Amino acid sequence: MTQLAEAVVRTNVAEVARRAKSAARLLAAVPAERRDAALKAAADAIEERKLEILLANERDCDEAVRAVATGQMSRALFERLRVSERGIAQMAASVRGVAALPDPLGRKLAVTELDEGLTLHKESCPIGVIGIIFEARPEIVPQISALALKSGNAVILKGGSEALHSNQVLVSIWSDALRQFLDIPRDVINLLYTREEVDEMLSLAGEIDLIIPRGSKEFVQFVAEHSRIPVLGHGEGICHVYIDRAADLTTALKIAFDSKVQYPAACNAMETLLVHEAIAAPFLPEIITQLRAAGVEVPPRRTGPQNTPI
Repeated sequence: MTQLAEAVVRTNVAEVARRAKSAARLLAAVPAERRDAALKAAADAIEERKLEILLANERDCDEAVRAVATGQMSRALFERLRVSERGIAQMAASVRGVAALPDPLGRKLAVTELDEGLTLHKESCPIGVIGIIFEARPEIVPQISALALKSGNAVILKGGSEALHSNQVLVSIWSDALRQFLDIPRDVINLLYTREEVDEMLSLAGEIDLIIPRGSKEFVQFVAEHSRIPVLGHGEGICHVYIDRAADLTTALKIAFDSKVQYPAACNAMETLLVHEAIAAPFLPEIITQLRAAGVEVPPRRTGPQNTPI
């Protein structure tokens, strides 16, 4: 483990959360144009320091290769861990995309007249401190950090140990980019490392306002059962793509193909293609041919009028 990781491990998680809470309150008052400028600076820094990211990711991947060989890591998880120059460009582009979005804060969502002279206004505001628990994918660091900064929230990130070096570098780049913005506290982004720290984080109901676990259904359920902090989990199901009879077939072919082939290791890659029977005859042979040519295993067709999975 690196010296940076060891230093953070020795940090009291409660103190990290308290600093993040103070930082979130300050960030909530920072004007939108300053938050957007910080996002653009972070995007520039990601591109400028891509070599550091690639080298750190190479260290993680070198260690992960052994884990895959011994069956401790799946091939899909390994693919999600790898970072390329193209992936770094996409990281920077996604941060700039967030900067270009309208300011989500202070939006008037509803106005209700409760009584004469008594009107209730509902406006959007930051949540506060958000804890994010995830695995493998280093690009989550800039994705989550960008959304948090844009919406005026502080984050405490806990990535998987398999992406230790990649996450460290990305958080460091983000934190360094904020140095030129004296009105934005650096404690708006924080990184944890160990499972023990997760347990402590789940106990900090007074300091952390929301937990978002990204993982298996069992993991999400574990987090929800072991914390009094509100948990924003996710459902578990098969990723479907449905092609309706009214769809433009050229566009539908591109969408169906991309949903499976562009990034097969992603958790939202297509697992089931559902096609309306009215267009099955012209659509299925073509998409099956394209998928097989790309190396996708397509089961043989079953007999039956409406039950032909691919």
